[in-house]
Amino acid sequence: MTAINQEVTKKFNQEYLANNKQLALQRGVVKNGITASAENISAHVNNVPVFSVDVATGKVSNQKQSGRCWMFAALNTFRHKLLTNYQLKDFELSQNYTFFWDKYEKANYFYENILATATDSLDSRKVAFLLSMPQQDGGQWDMIVSIFQKYGIVPKSAMPESSNSSNSRDLNNYLNKKLRKDAVTLRQLVADGKTPEAIQTAKEEMLQDVYNFLATSLGTPPETFDFEYRDEEKNYHIDRNLTPQSFYEKYVGVDLDNYVSIINAPTADKPYDKSYTVEMLGNVVGGKEVKYLNVDMDAFKKLAIAQLEQGESVWFGCDVGQSSTRDSGIMSLDAYDMNDLFDIDFTMTKAERLDHGESLMTHAMVLTGVDIIDGKSAKWKVENSWGDKVGDKGFFVMSDAWMDEYTYQIVVRKDLLSPEQLAAFEEAPKLLAPWDPMGALA
Repeated sequence: MTAINQEVTKKFNQEYLANNKQLALQRGVVKNGITASAENISAHVNNVPVFSVDVATGKVSNQKQSGRCWMFAALNTFRHKLLTNYQLKDFELSQNYTFFWDKYEKANYFYENILATATDSLDSRKVAFLLSMPQQDGGQWDMIVSIFQKYGIVPKSAMPESSNSSNSRDLNNYLNKKLRKDAVTLRQLVADGKTPEAIQTAKEEMLQDVYNFLATSLGTPPETFDFEYRDEEKNYHIDRNLTPQSFYEKYVGVDLDNYVSIINAPTADKPYDKSYTVEMLGNVVGGKEVKYLNVDMDAFKKLAIAQLEQGESVWFGCDVGQSSTRDSGIMSLDAYDMNDLFDIDFTMTKAERLDHGESLMTHAMVLTGVDIIDGKSAKWKVENSWGDKVGDKGFFVMSDAWMDEYTYQIVVRKDLLSPEQLAAFEEAPKLLAPWDPMGALA
């Protein structure tokens, strides 16, 4: 290892102070901040929120101070259907309800993974990975499908938001404390040679504590409820004694097994037109396997366009913090010109960013439109879940080039896939390590 030479640093300082352009930039950046100083107005000019294909959606929702974007996005795709089919206005499905059951199932999933690795040393990478974050708010499409298929859904009126679903920091903090403490007990029971029956009995007692904790923090999920509403023409409707499962079947009725996750990960370890899964990624034990088909970006975009053109919005995952403006809702590679601001080349390829920890999927939203010019996509309409105070009343514009670089996943119907793509998806998936970037939770 080579230490910094103070004389070299002094030379750097002298060269910097002798450059009047850098000193002028320094004044602006120190006062206004990096992103404000680098913002490029041309990105706004080139990404006007007008689209040739535009799916009706209603108002945006707001996940507030929580990491529930993946379930908000999934529920929003259902909400779009309900708004149209039943002439509803300002209607939402309960995100708190799905949040409760996801937390409950994630606790059990963690316990089972702890038991599966109970004879591994504490410093093994898998055990360290599990204990670093026993559970969190984020998730994957197939994980929310597992919740929907097991527990159904309810209108927001049947289980409204709670303080702890809207701001989940304390809930996650104390639930993870509980899970780590239980990991100590479960590993010790295995070390002591206790029977599987005794271990499962102990686990059930832990799950009772988890249920109690969640019910106290989020409220008790309804088993039955009445669905009461007025449509946009002011007609009154009431449907009594529904269950979460019967509500889903009657009002949504989408066969979720007909939807597949498509990814674009151009790294050497993931050849295109192959299927993949991620070890220890899930929430419901025995639920839907998290599975992806990796395709090139041209095929990726064609699938998204096909679903939008048929009037159906598209759940997608991306790295939202890269080159995007929160206030105006522009996602564009030229939103900020950092290279010119600092005279430093920050450019990396998509594969290099994935391989070196510079990018992964951080946020899920919904594609609700696309602008097709001369047969090609130019920009995309994005429904976010950060409320209507950001972007264009909560909607963002994503340039086509930004999609190429920072969008990693879409969910589309199986019938849109070519026979070759469907066959590739149906193949036994390659198992990726738990820490693979394609295991990132939105």
